[in-house]
Amino acid sequence: MDSLPTLLIWAALGYLLGSLPFAVIVSRAFRLEDPRRFGSGNPGATNVLRGGNKKAAALTLLGDAAKGWLAMFVAAKVGAGDTAIAVTGLAAFLGHVFPFTLGFKGGKGVATALGVLLGFSGALAGLTAAVWLAVVVPTRYSSLAALAAALVAPGLAWWLVGRGEALVAVAAMCAVLIYRHKSNIAKLLAGTESRVGGRKRG
Repeated sequence: MDSLPTLLIWAALGYLLGSLPFAVIVSRAFRLEDPRRFGSGNPGATNVLRGGNKKAAALTLLGDAAKGWLAMFVAAKVGAGDTAIAVTGLAAFLGHVFPFTLGFKGGKGVATALGVLLGFSGALAGLTAAVWLAVVVPTRYSSLAALAAALVAPGLAWWLVGRGEALVAVAAMCAVLIYRHKSNIAKLLAGTESRVGGRKRG
């Protein structure tokens, strides 16, 4: 069983990795406008896409997802227990959502959550991504797709993984993700939510 000091160390390492703001890093590398200054103001792949650069958005998506998976992969490789691996993944997700590098104002966490799901199970990540795609393709609402995926992910985790620590971590991530979309929920209800592929707005 993982000791409390061990869990705290892995939580810190996961949080630090999760705090890498790929939306900002990639935008600067491509000499693009800071994604926090237009659209939704969210430092994530969807808002980078609103800036009009698909390559930058794809790299942001990849980086944000990879840091969630990588944190868990490293923990597993050095022999950390299941609880420590789950804590590391959850901490990476929280690092993305509340990064000290951006004054604790980070992204919504969708891509990083997907990376964490991949760390638990490829099937779990794949089915959750399929739900996201099934919603975003016909509606072009990234936020609605994220909410749908967050609602089904805990059930899929219980079905495919079953371990208590994994289910708790996934449920916690999804709860935070839904909370972070509260403004999007209001816009969806008001009919003012931006669609994927829409132009950036100040």
